[in-house]
Amino acid sequence: MNVRRRLIPTTALAAVTALGTATLAGCSGDAAGAGDTGKFDVVASFYPMAFLAERIGGDHVHVTTLTSPGQEPHDLELSTRQIASLEESDAVLYLKNLQPSVDEAVAQSPVKTKIDAAGLTTLEKHGTEVGGHAAGHDDHEGGEGAGKDPHIWLDPVRYAQVAEGVGKAFEKADPDHAADYKKNTAALVGQLNALNTEFENGLAHTKSKVFITTHAAFGYLAERYGLTEEAINGLDPESEPSAARVKDLEKTARADGVSTVFYETLVSDKTAKTIADDTGLKTDVLDPIEGITDHSRGQDYFAVQRANLKALQHALGAK
Repeated sequence: MNVRRRLIPTTALAAVTALGTATLAGCSGDAAGAGDTGKFDVVASFYPMAFLAERIGGDHVHVTTLTSPGQEPHDLELSTRQIASLEESDAVLYLKNLQPSVDEAVAQSPVKTKIDAAGLTTLEKHGTEVGGHAAGHDDHEGGEGAGKDPHIWLDPVRYAQVAEGVGKAFEKADPDHAADYKKNTAALVGQLNALNTEFENGLAHTKSKVFITTHAAFGYLAERYGLTEEAINGLDPESEPSAARVKDLEKTARADGVSTVFYETLVSDKTAKTIADDTGLKTDVLDPIEGITDHSRGQDYFAVQRANLKALQHALGAK
């Protein structure tokens, strides 16, 4: 993935050692840290992972999140306290190759249960253009997902696969509550399957199949529902498009009847509005659900996904 690599300073790691066995208090959703809470302590890398942990774990887990609400997860730099929270947790749930600083901290952490969501489903390589049949270009070789699109949670089917894997990992790591983890996982997977059906039905008949976004986060969603995502920037939400790319997008908009340029909540909408103004298009939000904030169209994953569905239906002229 084309994101700036962040390394954990050696001074931060040394400071963690100096902390010894100090307890770091935290509450669910707190990015500060986890400690001896009397529950199964899970550190989640960012919102989609925390959502799974909370829904599957229920009352038996205490979840802390490394990425604060409103923070762009790709650029996360871990604090000394956050690194220490990994040392004290029972499990860490993360998505490899999305946040390099998290990957490095997890690799160096002694935590027994390390759950990599990327290893619980299939990943593909996506660029700035992703068509409805790009699944035929799956690349399952070449290591541990390097260079592949990490935005698997935006596809309800892949997200359900991850949920099943997380549930099994929780059952193994905390067998005293395995029955509840199994029940909660089944309920969540059922909801995700229902959401998939909503998307299938809602996007089955549209005037256009092409949508433009500032961030290539919706490749898996596009494939799942026979759409084509044209991204201004690519996988890195803060990269700048070339003049040639902007010109190509303007041609695409005219040729494919595109009505809307989508932007996301955690990154500036300046580029989207510039292109929209130049082409006479509208702008709207398509949320990659990397974090829930006051600007999100909904308070949890399901609410925001349904808002995304409505936005796509409107932009694509769903019948």
